[in-house]
Amino acid sequence: MKRVYQKRKETTKTLVPDIESCENQPTTSSVIVKTEEENAMDLKKMRKSSDFSPIDDTYVVSKKSMVTISGRMAEQIQRIEQMRLAADAPVDTMGCHMLADKTADPKVYRFQILVGLMLSSQTKDQVTSAAMERLKNYGLTIENIEKIPNPDLEKLLAPVGFYKRKAEYLKKVAVILKKSYHSDIPATLKELCDLPGVGPKMANLALQVAWEKVEGIGVDTHVHRIANRLGWIKTKTPIETEKHLTGILPRERWQTINKLLVGFGQQICLPVKPKCTECLNRDICPASTAKPKKSVS
Repeated sequence: MKRVYQKRKETTKTLVPDIESCENQPTTSSVIVKTEEENAMDLKKMRKSSDFSPIDDTYVVSKKSMVTISGRMAEQIQRIEQMRLAADAPVDTMGCHMLADKTADPKVYRFQILVGLMLSSQTKDQVTSAAMERLKNYGLTIENIEKIPNPDLEKLLAPVGFYKRKAEYLKKVAVILKKSYHSDIPATLKELCDLPGVGPKMANLALQVAWEKVEGIGVDTHVHRIANRLGWIKTKTPIETEKHLTGILPRERWQTINKLLVGFGQQICLPVKPKCTECLNRDICPASTAKPKKSVS
């Protein structure tokens, strides 16, 4: 069944990166550092081009240089937002922001957010959500996780990916949080990444959801895959991807880009056999397998 997308009112969106965050970043195909004169000439050329769109006017001036975000990238994001208007992907109802008990004590709530993120690695949202329900029914607190025997914890986690290893991580994290953080989770990226089983993606998302702090972009396999497919970057690892994306996306986009692309990756831009014919970006995506329609003369 083909997805039907709602029409949205046209709005002007300017995707302008933080200049300071770009100055020390390696130049990629999506980040072009030029002089003001060179960009002015490029703009004139684009205006004459048949595929020019008003959204290409995404420039910001610095005394040292001018950074240009590809107009195509801005258009691609706008179209993905249109495809995601229904907000009906698994991440929308079973993402880490939905799994913790918001009525619990704030420290317990934040711990549950971290646990949900730790379980989500290499695991589908539906499986993570089910495991979180079992844990909450048992009593998902630092004290309970510290006391529960490993075999019993493993039974609650299965069939989460690598559940035995994650059970060990959870036990270790519970001890650390109780001893060093007054039974709360750390409020800095470095301290979160120092916890067993917690990587940069989890740390960034934990900061955003639990502490409402945005210090980076949560890059998982979906974000890494899609950013490369769309031609925004050319990277080999999620860590490289985050480094480049924080250089080409404005800071106000850092918190929303993960959920936007994850949902898109779950429904349309699948890891295997992406639904290119249903994608609104099929005509401006370098990786699209959809054949363009031939014009009738």
